[in-house]
Amino acid sequence: MLKTDTRQANWRRANPGKYEAHLAVQRAVKTGELEKQTCEVCGAEAVDAHHDQYDEPLKVRWFCRRHHTRLHHFGEDMFPIRNAELA
Repeated sequence: MLKTDTRQANWRRANPGKYEAHLAVQRAVKTGELEKQTCEVCGAEAVDAHHDQYDEPLKVRWFCRRHHTRLHHFGEDMFPIRNAELA
């Protein structure tokens, strides 16, 4: 168990399922089981994994930090998804 009292440690204690999903993605990327894609909105290569459902830890979408933050603050209607016409 985490013994520190940082904001991040407090979040991890309060959200163990989400934290485990994040760790699963990190492990999968490191082992090559999961490959990072470009940002769904702008195509940037520096991306974060985004979970729509934490109970499916390796089912993620890829967003640059800017668009990932906007998604969490404003929702998906804030921007068009770049690959929507391919779906």
